[in-house]
Amino acid sequence: MTKTDGAPSVRAYGSLRRAILHGDFHPGQSLKPNELAVTHGVSLAVVREALLRLVGEGLAERLPNRGFVVPEADGARWQVLAEARATVEPAMLRMAIHRGDLEWEAHVRATHHRLAGTPPFDAAGARFHSDEWAAVHHGFHRALLEACGNDILLDTFERLWTASELYRRWSGESAPDRDHLAEHAELEGLALRREGERAAEVLVRHLSRTAADLHQGTV
Repeated sequence: MTKTDGAPSVRAYGSLRRAILHGDFHPGQSLKPNELAVTHGVSLAVVREALLRLVGEGLAERLPNRGFVVPEADGARWQVLAEARATVEPAMLRMAIHRGDLEWEAHVRATHHRLAGTPPFDAAGARFHSDEWAAVHHGFHRALLEACGNDILLDTFERLWTASELYRRWSGESAPDRDHLAEHAELEGLALRREGERAAEVLVRHLSRTAADLHQGTV
């Protein structure tokens, strides 16, 4: 595929991804390729390529006889993702705390500082976390784990993170007053004090809280 051929697909993918994460499509809504191709001024093949990429990330589903749809706001699905993350990420965090050097410590401090200084919402009453906060939130969690030294585990983290991003946005809507500052500050402090077991326990609690928030918002 040439750069010229790839550009429309990249633009369509980025536009659809933002729209889904921003709630422009409601849970369970059909993503109709023909309509999306007209809306975005691209070919049907380009839209299908973008949709398949979103399916791979967990931001869309392909159902028999229904085509592409936005995932349902189903707490059970988030529970499965949270269980996977609660299994993988604490192990990675223990490894990172054991293996991390001063450069890792500095990176954790810097990403936490940026996260603490970034408002979760663009404006009062906003329904979803801002794109900027979502990016720095990911950056902090990634920084905590990077010193694990295992690229396969880091790739797994990225896949699970992306698949759970939509559910995390929905949980933010159901728990807008959650004290993210305190939760993330506790994780940073434990990591930098090299308290691996305690940090892993707190990370599990952090992930479980998000699952509980979403379940509360979808029952």
